[in-house]
Order: sequence, then structure tokens, then C-alpha cells
Amino acid sequence: MNDLVAQLAQVFGLAQAAIWQAGLVFLRVGAAVSLMPALGEQSVPRRVKLAAALAITLIVLPSAPEATFTMAAVAAEVIAGLALGMGLRLLILGLQTAGTLAAQSVSLTQMFGAVGPEPQPIVANVLTLGALVLFLTMGGLSRAVELLALSYQVVPTGQPPDPSVLAEWGLKRVVWVFGLAFSLAAPFVLASLLYNLALGAINRAMPAMMVSFIGAPALTLGGLALLALAAPVMLEVWRGAMQQALAAPFGVP
Repeated sequence: MNDLVAQLAQVFGLAQAAIWQAGLVFLRVGAAVSLMPALGEQSVPRRVKLAAALAITLIVLPSAPEATFTMAAVAAEVIAGLALGMGLRLLILGLQTAGTLAAQSVSLTQMFGAVGPEPQPIVANVLTLGALVLFLTMGGLSRAVELLALSYQVVPTGQPPDPSVLAEWGLKRVVWVFGLAFSLAAPFVLASLLYNLALGAINRAMPAMMVSFIGAPALTLGGLALLALAAPVMLEVWRGAMQQALAAPFGVP
């Protein structure tokens, strides 16, 4: 490793300390990029992720304070990058959870796609793709790069975050994201409840009638209509939540 750093320093005309410093910054940036919305998706090629991480490293490098390259510093940088990336990734996971709840409520869970590492209902896929487009159009990527540069003011290079503070922050953010997910899926859950109550009343009034053969297509059609009406509102609420997360990355909105 020392020979490689010496060769790089000779090629680029830099001091070895600058190469080690860039390596520490790359560890934090690379860990964050692996989980960041848009860049951290499974469908993005690894070469694109690597090129993006290198480009962001060059942007963030002037903001990073100097530190000694040690194994402890390596672990601290990776943990800091993963925490920052996960703080944004949780909002994508929350939207996927809301889409899964909505799909289960309106009997659309049998439709699968391939947006994430595991098959997701079509409702979750539609919402996730819309959220990724919103994240890019609202300048979320540039804001995330800015947060990486500002993160050194909270967690300096080579200093691991306080485990108790990190655990408390992570728990509160998970609770907030799950609350957001259940709020987004509430219209579909309520519609499913009303549908089942009506179906039960009809079945009680006319036991000989096969209400399930009539109600199942109606539930699916109504779910698709509700998705068309609710998806813009759900994405708008999600965009506001993402803006809050970008404005307070180390807090809980």
C-alpha cells in the first residue's frame, strides 16, 4: 500500500499525506454514495457509482480536515458515510413500505417489478421511481454533496461518532420514517376497511350470492383509481419530508 501511494504521489506530483487524506475522504463519500438515493440504486452500474464517488471526493476534499490514516480512522469514516447515506435511504425505504401496504390493501401485491434488490409490488415501484425523479429534480443530489462537505463540522475526519448519539438518532429517524409510511398508506388501508365492511354486509344480506367474485375486481379497479388520485399527493408529501431530511440531516424532523 505504501508503494502504491508513493507511485501515485510521484505521478500526480502530490505529497503522500495528500493521497492518504484523499483516501479517507473517499471512504466516507463511497460509503454514503452506496446508500444515497438515485446513485445507490441496484440498477446503477458499479462503474457509474465509482466514477460518481471519485468526482464527489474531489469536491468534498477541500472541506475535510487533515487526519492520520489509521485503521481506526478508516472505520470512523466508513461509519460516518453509512450513517449519512442511510439517513436519506430510509425515506426511500419508507416510501416502499407505504407502497407495499397500499398494494396489500387493494390486492395488487401479485404484480412485481425489479426496481430494488427484492421484488416489490407495482405500487411501490411506481412510487419509488417517481420519488427518485423528484429527488433529482429538486436538487437533492447537489444538496447531498453539500451535506457530505458539511458533515466534517459534526464528525471530523478520523473521529467516530458517539455510539449512543448515533443509536438515538437512528431510532428516532426510523420511527419518523415508519410513521410517514403509514400516513401515506392510510387512504388505501381505509378504503380496504370500508370495502370489507360493505362486502360483509352484502354477504350477510344475501348469503347465496358469491360476493367475492364481484368484489375482487371492483377492489382492484378502485385501488388503481385511488392510486391515480393519491400518488401525486403522496409524492408531494414525500418531497416535503425529503426536504426536511436534507435541511436537518443530523436531526429528526
